[in-house]
Amino acid sequence: MDKWHMYMKIKQLRELKYSERKIATKLGISRTTVTKYLKKNPEEVALWLASTKSRTKKLDRYQKEILDWLRKHPDTSAAIVHDRLEEKYPDFSVAESTVRAYINDLRKEYQIPKIVEQRTYEAVPECPMGSQAQVDFGECWQKSLSGKSIKLYVVAFVLSHSRYKYMEWIDRPFRTSDLIEAHERAFRYFNGIPEEMVYDQDNIIVVSENHGEINFTHQFESYRQKEKFRVYACRGYDPESKGKIENVIGFIKKNFAKHRVFTTLEDWNDQALRWLDRRGNGKEHNTTKKRPVVVFQEEKQFLRPVNDLILAATIDKNQLLSTTSSIPRTVRKDNTVLY
Repeated sequence: MDKWHMYMKIKQLRELKYSERKIATKLGISRTTVTKYLKKNPEEVALWLASTKSRTKKLDRYQKEILDWLRKHPDTSAAIVHDRLEEKYPDFSVAESTVRAYINDLRKEYQIPKIVEQRTYEAVPECPMGSQAQVDFGECWQKSLSGKSIKLYVVAFVLSHSRYKYMEWIDRPFRTSDLIEAHERAFRYFNGIPEEMVYDQDNIIVVSENHGEINFTHQFESYRQKEKFRVYACRGYDPESKGKIENVIGFIKKNFAKHRVFTTLEDWNDQALRWLDRRGNGKEHNTTKKRPVVVFQEEKQFLRPVNDLILAATIDKNQLLSTTSSIPRTVRKDNTVLY
């Protein structure tokens, strides 16, 4: 049943005193759809359908490309397709909801079932503005233009209040010096430093833990003291305390890296920053229902100004000790580090 006939049927049933719930049940549609149609008069529906057809025609020029993506990667979401079209075609101006409807029609017409993945939900208390950023690492395999598989490593930073994000990729496991350099660029990207940084007990910043005492690498501890931020170290049995950033790592893998072809590391990181502007920070967040870039405009005023930051490459070589050098710090029961 096309949309115009759907509208006529809904109006007819309403005239027969059917409730919205009964109309929805009889026609096999949602009550939201019934309500939407009942609020429109025939002229409004005609204009709406005309604009929908116009938008659909715009997508027809991309149909072959979209079908190729769906056939090659049936698990591709409408959000990914919309983002890739925006990335590839600067003049692309079709709403994501229209792309989603178009893809649903293509899946039905060409019998391409959608593979549904379980979503990762957040359950983390809200943080005051400027109080905290979370840091974590991820890794994934990507295909190159030649078809070769390449393993890439990512570090992601997210301001816990606004969900404003930054990420960097390299083609080998991160070292402490890499992480310090990434901090420098992240703080510049945020144009400020939060009061506290949250980390997993990764071996590039933590050597060991013994009865509540965490041994930080000398290199990382020297950097922390210089930049004067607190550390919150998460134990392995406390994943909830890092829920936000772990969600972001999954979001990055599924929405940025998934099915993306690797060319060079420089180009990959350029694509990552553009993706953050376009989607990672530019689109509405599922939990806050706000765009991170908008909330960040207020949160950045609460960050400590970036002054005299130094890149790891300029740090005194005497400070760049091996990761076996460490400084012991006591961790309280609430996971905060005692200095």
